[in-house]
Amino acid sequence: QVRLVESGGGSVQAVGSLRLSCAATGPSSCTYKEWHRQAPEKGREFVSRIGRNGGVFYAASVEGRFTISQDNAKNTVYLQMNSLKLEDTAMYFCRCVDKRAREYWGQGTQVTVSS
Repeated sequence: QVRLVESGGGSVQAVGSLRLSCAATGPSSCTYKEWHRQAPEKGREFVSRIGRNGGVFYAASVEGRFTISQDNAKNTVYLQMNSLKLEDTAMYFCRCVDKRAREYWGQGTQVTVSS
């Protein structure tokens, strides 16, 4: 079992920045961690992934603006979001997949970008 707790969301003006955190606790470890987001009345979409070895991947919509990183000692993954746009407004969720392909989700943290 893995418990994920996101933090760092809030309200920011366009072109501003925010940094999200996702702390993982529990006996299982994550093979990789991801950030997903869900805007109002839209489906959940993939944002970024980081593997245990540090390999990263981004959705085209955030590449060059968002940076995913992790602190293995703290078992925490971060999402640095720069040059935020109105369309980045969403609830952001952290996802962990362990070595048995079980997935875990956090409760989400709201990001609101205004003009």
